[in-house]
Amino acid sequence: MAAQETAIQSTIPRWKRFLREVRAELKKVTWPGKSELISFTGIVFVTVVVVAALIWVIDASFTQLLKAIIK
Repeated sequence: MAAQETAIQSTIPRWKRFLREVRAELKKVTWPGKSELISFTGIVFVTVVVVAALIWVIDASFTQLLKAIIK
């Protein structure tokens, strides 16, 4: 029982140190401005649409191919 208590007690300071270090690292981050955020969001949106269209075309092609094989 004493070993469990010391394990729990030693875990608490580790979490405190971890959270302190996370906060310190987040202060070092250079966050994007509004214009950068809008630009990056647009790039992600366009990329998602292009990849979705590509997957749709491939899926439709394979569907037609399998229909032709089955007939």
